[in-house]
Amino acid sequence: MTPLLSAPTIRVHASFLAAMAEFRAEGVHRSPHSGLGRDLRTWHPRWQSAEGFAAYVRQVGGVATDERPDGPVPMTTFWWVDGTEYLGRITVRHRLTPSLREFGGHIGYAVRPTARRRGHATAMLRAVLPYAHRLGIEPVLVTCDETNTGSRRVIEECGGVFEDRRAEKLRYWISA
Repeated sequence: MTPLLSAPTIRVHASFLAAMAEFRAEGVHRSPHSGLGRDLRTWHPRWQSAEGFAAYVRQVGGVATDERPDGPVPMTTFWWVDGTEYLGRITVRHRLTPSLREFGGHIGYAVRPTARRRGHATAMLRAVLPYAHRLGIEPVLVTCDETNTGSRRVIEECGGVFEDRRAEKLRYWISA
């Protein structure tokens, strides 16, 4: 099979749990600005049960709200899946708050550690850009940590044009 963007789905429960264990082992749950880190802190105990995981899928599916200190932002989350294998996630924030303009951008993504360096992040970002543009987001702001050379390459591969560096974040704009 070929991986593709999917709405969050219960059919990847087992591989999702394995991926979240990988992210926890990396310490993502300790990251205060990461949406994935927030989900790990909030949902980790509940994901184990089918009911808890289904509740999580309902919450992140469709258009949800990204609660930010400077205001809530509507967002859409897609999962990158290959059959029943969860490989990662990508989130499109429909608008920017001042903090997202500085540090987060319109799009955030994460590929599970055991699936990295296989082109998944580049494919996910390419696949979600038309959705962002249909929402009227033009151009799209994508940021990455200054030390994350892999993410920098992904953004540049997808047409990202470097604007500047702010607080150890590199900021790129991607046009349709």
